[in-house]
Amino acid sequence: MSDDEISIKYPRAATIFASICAIIFCIVGFLGNFVTILALARCPKLISQATTAFVLSLCISDLIFCSISLPLIASRYISEEWVLGMTSCKLFPVLLYGNVALSLLNMVAITINRYTIISYYPYYSKLYSKLSICLQLLFIWAVSFLIMLPPLLGIWGKLGLHRPTFSCTILENHGKSPKKFIFLVGFALPCLVIITSYICIYLKVRSSTRKIRKHQVNDTTRNKNSRREREDGRLTKLMLLIFICFVFCFLPLMCVNVFDDDVRFPTLHVFASILAWASSVINPFIYAASNRQYRTAYSKLFHVFRSNVTPSDSRQMSNSQKSRGTDNKNTHQLVKVTPNE
Repeated sequence: MSDDEISIKYPRAATIFASICAIIFCIVGFLGNFVTILALARCPKLISQATTAFVLSLCISDLIFCSISLPLIASRYISEEWVLGMTSCKLFPVLLYGNVALSLLNMVAITINRYTIISYYPYYSKLYSKLSICLQLLFIWAVSFLIMLPPLLGIWGKLGLHRPTFSCTILENHGKSPKKFIFLVGFALPCLVIITSYICIYLKVRSSTRKIRKHQVNDTTRNKNSRREREDGRLTKLMLLIFICFVFCFLPLMCVNVFDDDVRFPTLHVFASILAWASSVINPFIYAASNRQYRTAYSKLFHVFRSNVTPSDSRQMSNSQKSRGTDNKNTHQLVKVTPNE
């Protein structure tokens, strides 16, 4: 059977719904992540924290996905075909799957950072110097996209168009494909590291709490430590929530790609994809709803925006009032000089 004779597997209603969701997520996700980047970059207290560097990296990854990948996905579902040529079709999976790996590796880095600050606080400043953070970010971005090099070069599988689903993805080459390996190892291994790290964090916090209760310390030391631990605890809970939402959004897509590679349930694939796209949109809302420091950063950014807009409005109102005052003055003068009949 030729490629042209292969029927489209997705129902039209599902593709229309997917395209609408892609457009909405594109707009909301771009604005949310862009505002988050500006807010964090302008907040001195947050920008000085090593965790913020990885959060910004995650936001940039989501911003790239919302501004480049989602518009292409929307176009694909609207047209029910790939209309941008084979070269872009081979590059698209590199960007798409690279973004997923980038999000996961950023979360791994955030989790290890949280574990380090809670378990090895005296060494934290040395382990997370500016040079160390830059090297970690460079490693994360490089590895995320290099994992797609074998199929891109045709060494293990290949990248191309899967016509029944009009998707540019990883295809078999000589009967071999790394797709399931990338999905299982590339998704499961980082998740395992993150889950293990959070378990260690929980055990460490519980152990520290018991020690504090057993040993008496002076009020100043206790208040200082408890304040820092509360802030670290809130930020750790926020990052845990981000990870849980990411797993919730991406796990269905990983499952259908591994266990239903023949697309026997096409509608399920569409809805799993929509849920995965949502992971790049929801993070700014989680930041704003779950953490006071992030809410403060957003508030300061909006305050700056309002203060930049308000002066021009005030000048317009002032000019308008002056104009009305001049008109009233002229009217009174006319009344005075007008002779009585």
